[in-house]
Amino acid sequence: MVLRIGYVREHFCSPLLQFEAEDKGSTFTLVECPSGTGQLISRLTKDEIDIAIALTDPLIAGIAKGSEAYKLVGSYVTSPLRWAVITGHKPSAYNQISDLQGSTIGISRNGSGSQTMAYVMALQQRWPTNELKFQVNNDIRGLINSVNDGTTSAFMWEWFTTKPFADAGECRFIGQVPTPWPSWLIAAHPTRGEPVAVRTFLDQSLAPQARAGPSVKFVMDTFGYPETGRQVLTVRLFVKEWLDAVEYPEDCSTIPWNVITDTLGVLQQAGVVAPPEGAIKRDQFINLDVVTLV
Repeated sequence: MVLRIGYVREHFCSPLLQFEAEDKGSTFTLVECPSGTGQLISRLTKDEIDIAIALTDPLIAGIAKGSEAYKLVGSYVTSPLRWAVITGHKPSAYNQISDLQGSTIGISRNGSGSQTMAYVMALQQRWPTNELKFQVNNDIRGLINSVNDGTTSAFMWEWFTTKPFADAGECRFIGQVPTPWPSWLIAAHPTRGEPVAVRTFLDQSLAPQARAGPSVKFVMDTFGYPETGRQVLTVRLFVKEWLDAVEYPEDCSTIPWNVITDTLGVLQQAGVVAPPEGAIKRDQFINLDVVTLV
């Protein structure tokens, strides 16, 4: 069974991209989803992919809201995600996070990580979360355009992925908000993602030895960083900083149960999901035929 793997083309997927070159389509093919986790969830629902490597919070929120299109089957990145708060490149009234209260925030899709993290930011700033206003702008290019044409005040996106746009003068960073949870999980459709095939993918494609390859050169080549010129040393240090900060699990088929419960707690505080009626059911969130709970 050749699995269709949905992913976002960001630094975090460097090990997956490296292993794809070796696999040559024999066990999986990659389906790029540039709009992020909202698009990944949509494609799982529409039978366009079988597995998604996606952000922790939207995946958990989707299941809590009743989605049966997927269950969690593994962990991908255990370190938090560093979200930049980004505005337009021109001088404006938006120079720090507190300036954004009452304005319209750009997001990629409803239910995306960019929307969830706006709620987390609002909680940290003690803003009423029910007063947040959003505009859907689909992808990073649409989000940057919207802060520069003034239709939105700011948006949130992964810090390292967005930094080249800031360095090029297309946008400005005015703050950052790290996730209060491990950043990436793996989800699979409950029937299309057969347990044996999913476990094989986790054990082979995402095994520690397969993830030992992310290197400064691979990241620079793959994501378009310059290899020559005066900025190359700065860029190399920037890429190395990212590599040093990201943490992958030893065993991708394990999920700590507290990741689910703690994330749900924050999402409930933010008003993203409603509190459950009764105890949280483990088999609602997790495919127990694949996952080892720790």
